[in-house]
Amino acid sequence: MLRSLFTAATGMLAQQLNLDVIANNLSNVNTTGFKKSRADFQDLMYQIVEEPGVAANAEGSGPTGIQIGLGVRPEAVGKVFTQGDFVSTGNSLDVAIEGDGFFQISLPNGDTNYSRNGAFKVNENGILVNSDGYELTPAITIPNDTIAINIARNGDVTIRQQGVAAATNVGSIQTVRFQNPAGLRAVGSNLFEETEASGSPTTGTPSESGYGALAGGFLESSNVSVVEEIVQMVTGQRAYEANSKVIQTADQILSSAINVKR
Repeated sequence: MLRSLFTAATGMLAQQLNLDVIANNLSNVNTTGFKKSRADFQDLMYQIVEEPGVAANAEGSGPTGIQIGLGVRPEAVGKVFTQGDFVSTGNSLDVAIEGDGFFQISLPNGDTNYSRNGAFKVNENGILVNSDGYELTPAITIPNDTIAINIARNGDVTIRQQGVAAATNVGSIQTVRFQNPAGLRAVGSNLFEETEASGSPTTGTPSESGYGALAGGFLESSNVSVVEEIVQMVTGQRAYEANSKVIQTADQILSSAINVKR
């Protein structure tokens, strides 16, 4: 009975973690460029009461043996980098990545983080920045007499200035890719950090050599599906209830065994 108590407890803890992941996904359903997380689990060690293949009688061996599992544990909680839907904003500074790639964001301390959120603005110096004021890398400056901005699929940024007929190229947006994007460390504010698991970033031109093309005037919405998360939440809730019922039942049986002499 004690074994079933502890085994069911691991199941309840696992479903609590699963619910935490689902809650974070649902809370970010409207976060631009957000990538949902998924909890993966694996079974724990087994208590081998009888080895498979051990002789069961004089005529043959047991085909399966007796192996009793001792529960479950979290294996990983990783980001799922599937494409989110595109939303047309009509804002010429908004840009989405259609395919693989991340924008490079320069932090005040000199480090570089990475993001799928292309909701850029212009700061007081005319430099493209994200919503927190962190500069896009490589830096792009928009003159104050600009009347129109266009971001091409390959990242070229061209502007039209007042009194100037020809368009002017003011820079190009470059994106980076990782061998294992799921290994990136999420640090909040729609930013990711490079880790040993993710590998080093490789820089390229959007729409070339496997790098996703850019879509100006669009933003990538969260890839969270509310319906899928609700289904996962209901499934996790039922699994949690089932494990709690196992603990209750094991407790009742253990109580009956203790009181057998009464």
